[in-house]
Amino acid sequence: MRALTNTRVFRSVFRHGFPSSNRNRSLVVFSSFFLHFHPVKVRLRAIRFTRTFYLGGLCVACFFILTVSGIFLMFYYRPAVPHAYHDMKDLVFVVSSGTFLRNLHRFTAHMMVALALLHMAWTFLRGAYRPPREFNWVIGVGLLVVTVLLSYTGYLLPWDQLAYWAVTVGTNLVAATPLVGQKIKLLLLGGHAINDNALLRFYVLHCVVLPMVLVLGIGLHVWRVRKDGGIHLPPEVRTLAPGATEAMATTSKEAAQ
Repeated sequence: MRALTNTRVFRSVFRHGFPSSNRNRSLVVFSSFFLHFHPVKVRLRAIRFTRTFYLGGLCVACFFILTVSGIFLMFYYRPAVPHAYHDMKDLVFVVSSGTFLRNLHRFTAHMMVALALLHMAWTFLRGAYRPPREFNWVIGVGLLVVTVLLSYTGYLLPWDQLAYWAVTVGTNLVAATPLVGQKIKLLLLGGHAINDNALLRFYVLHCVVLPMVLVLGIGLHVWRVRKDGGIHLPPEVRTLAPGATEAMATTSKEAAQ
């Protein structure tokens, strides 16, 4: 092990040596790009499974699976009419393991929305939205909205009858927004009709804009958890040993006399 850790290559990557002490562990976390989001030390009861059920981490895991599977799907998809629908049919019936790949992407998206809702509900029930964490709660709500929009825009890409009417209903709902509704609808559709322009815009939103917003939001969300003192923990209740109550009562009585 020392022959490996003392080499110049190892020292150039891990500048503070093997994390064999508390000081080295702290230096490794501080100097790592991927670890500096997390605190150096975490309370043991803060990482118990029943504390968070790992719902936030599972959401990130789902997003990673969606990113990888989505990149593979992009090799077989053309965001144009009528190619989009035919590409989806070819993916299911022609491409090897195409059905598995599409269903993996589809059901993982549904799971991510469900996990995000559970994460928000559990955070609310635990009271972790209260000061000083109210700003991070707002960020979480925004991430939930972006997650739902990702699922919605991906639902439209097969460009079948379900997608066509989903675009119709969604853009009409947007158009009902006072003052700016019609302008946003025109921006989403790229015109006054549902055609190639609308499909291309939803494709760009699904594959570029919304994922970038989600990555930035997750980074800010995790950073705020650290800056707000880590995972929210209720006050620690200490139980007294048997007979301690009577001893305390006797002491109080003697003090009063």
